[in-house]
Amino acid sequence: MYQLYPNQKATGEIILDGEDILSTKQDLNTLRAKVGMVFQKPTPFPMSIYDNIAFGVKLFENLSKSDMEDRVEWALRKAALWTEVKDKLQQSGSGLSGGQQQRVALARALVIRPRILLLDEPLSNLDAKLREEMQIELRQIQRTVGTTTLLVTHDQSEALVLSDHVGVMNRGRFEQLGTPQELYYQPATAFVAGFVGSNNKI
Repeated sequence: MYQLYPNQKATGEIILDGEDILSTKQDLNTLRAKVGMVFQKPTPFPMSIYDNIAFGVKLFENLSKSDMEDRVEWALRKAALWTEVKDKLQQSGSGLSGGQQQRVALARALVIRPRILLLDEPLSNLDAKLREEMQIELRQIQRTVGTTTLLVTHDQSEALVLSDHVGVMNRGRFEQLGTPQELYYQPATAFVAGFVGSNNKI
């Protein structure tokens, strides 16, 4: 993605399935079939709700109409949106509320059954009740779909609830890496203690 913008570059190595995804030899279509992405701001495509979800699958798989409909329903259910949109799948995705659009983005990322799911503040624009529901759904997805999730969030409770491992960053550098329990009960620095709300002294 960084290649689309001038003066942007990535250095180092990012290894996925034994291959460096930053290598010029990396096939981008194969990579995109393995990685789903949800941004902080909803990004519905200018097409129907159904086509928004089916878009990625059509690029990488050749499913029958029935199988595609099943996959779209599965993804919308995982994103806790199926009941709200099942009767208006042919309507535009841009006509949905902000919270619904964000869940369309989540369903679109999940529908390809990615190996890696990248989430950049995906719940920040949702109301408190829906945010809590989506935390439960995301945790369930992590446990049942077999997808590794990389979540970026400024919400410490969200980080602790959704993560098996947490990296606390300060000005672009890691202050501590560990389980939520390690960070809470054994914070390495005062910054980490403040982030996780720990009363333990450093």
